Amino acid sequence: MNLRTALFPGSFDPITLGHLDLIQRALQHFDRLIIGIGHNSDKKNLFSLETRLKWLQELLGGDNRVQVVQYQDLTAKFCQEIGASFMLRGLRNTTDFESEKSIAQLNKDLFDVETFFLVCDPGLQAVSSSIVREIVLHGGNPAPLVPAVVARGISALRPSEGP
Repeated sequence: MNLRTALFPGSFDPITLGHLDLIQRALQHFDRLIIGIGHNSDKKNLFSLETRLKWLQELLGGDNRVQVVQYQDLTAKFCQEIGASFMLRGLRNTTDFESEKSIAQLNKDLFDVETFFLVCDPGLQAVSSSIVREIVLHGGNPAPLVPAVVARGISALRPSEGP
């Protein structure tokens, strides 16, 4: 049996409700979904790899169709290594689309990896890991934008505020 496998790559720093929505919707189309925490040398992560892996495992570990892994290779090459014929990408706006379409075409041409785009739920369009990190760095409450396990984890990582 040939399983339809997709890789959902990202830093997941942290995983947001937008990511979770895409994962749940993608599982309607794929037999297997690999969540790949990639290493991006241009990014300085706020949360450790161990913390991000723990959150993803807590959220998704009960679903045998989902696997959470870490990788450092070129993403499309990693797809080939793990047998993923598809790469999942979320689109929040036209800027995301413009940025993703060229990469998708190169991935198809060079690695024979198709990109599967899902348009974000309109209620989650403004949600991004970057925005969540800014909220956290400035002492705000990210709870409306992240799963409960992540909100609790962020609260536990911060020193308590006030008397």
